[in-house]
Amino acid sequence: MRHDEYHRTERVGWLRAAVLGANDGIVSTASLVIGVAAATGDRDAILVAGIAGLVAGAMSMAAGEYVSVYSQADTEHADIERERKELEEDPDGELSELTGIYISRGLSPALAKQVADELTAHDKLGAHARDELGITEELKARPIQAAVFSAVSFAIGAAIPLALVLAFAGEWLMYIVGGGSLVSLAALGAIAARAGGANPVRGAVRVAFWGAVAMVVTALVGSLFGTAVA
Repeated sequence: MRHDEYHRTERVGWLRAAVLGANDGIVSTASLVIGVAAATGDRDAILVAGIAGLVAGAMSMAAGEYVSVYSQADTEHADIERERKELEEDPDGELSELTGIYISRGLSPALAKQVADELTAHDKLGAHARDELGITEELKARPIQAAVFSAVSFAIGAAIPLALVLAFAGEWLMYIVGGGSLVSLAALGAIAARAGGANPVRGAVRVAFWGAVAMVVTALVGSLFGTAVA
């Protein structure tokens, strides 16, 4: 009988990349804009710095996610190939190993042996990949998906503080960008938490708090190397 129930863990791959990208886009670009604003009142310089941060950050996120997740995919592939070789060289030993795994999970020896026999007959490599290595189709590494979601979500997140720079000017710019970005971060944290089945309020507070810390530190650094916006 086919099992069609949907679980939130199936979202882990793209959700992690999207949340990480959007969070970094908002925090890094807002912090950059606030830091430059604290150092100089030149709105054009602030805008150029923000745009440069958006482009560089999106490309960096894509490259970083692709490389790191591809490394995970390489490790998974190597483990599966090793398991394939072990199954060819010692099928009885691997069957005993699989049986032992099921016994350790609470099955009786007889039932564990029966389960191992039937799963091995159906798809022995798949059974070992799932139950011995912990590699499943839903959670396996997807480098291209991670890179695309990270880059796009970073650009979307970075566009928020940039839009505020375009819409406002003057001595309150730094505070408007900071406040608007914190509201966006809180919304992002709540949405991400809800999508993952967690507490939205806790997610919003956590993301907004660390975003505020980053912006305050950057503003302090910027003020050390320039003059406050006038």
